[in-house]
Amino acid sequence: MATPDFVLALREKIGNAPLWLTGVTAVVLRASGTPEVEVLLVRRADNGAWTPVTGIIDPGEEPAVAAEREVLEEAAVVATAERLAQVQVLPQNVYGNGDVTQYIDLVFRLRYESGDPFPADGENTEARWFPLDSLPAEVSQNFRARIAYAASDEREARFTR
Repeated sequence: MATPDFVLALREKIGNAPLWLTGVTAVVLRASGTPEVEVLLVRRADNGAWTPVTGIIDPGEEPAVAAEREVLEEAAVVATAERLAQVQVLPQNVYGNGDVTQYIDLVFRLRYESGDPFPADGENTEARWFPLDSLPAEVSQNFRARIAYAASDEREARFTR
């Protein structure tokens, strides 16, 4: 994942100290022409896992706009945020260079508008649609839960406790 310039600037000041960031998970859904609904997934270049599009919210950026931007940047797909599906704090992450980061993650449900998915920015090696009931084995349990919350008919966001 490309590190945003504002994070690099902060790292110059704080070194590897813990950094609290806000991220988005963009669960893009589309009707496939059958009763089946499909979800957009990308295969990450860093670890090979299939995930929904994820990213860091830029300073001053609206979270729903960040989700839409990340989908366009990473998968060349135009999608519209429909609702917030989940809010959770992810476990602390220590990167290979020693940087410590923890994210509050905002999971959004997005409606597909246009575009044929492909790995547009180098952060991913593949981008494609999968039926909701046929996700690849490499999708983690946490991402499966995020996808399920976003795909559900619930109107309220879930808050992890």
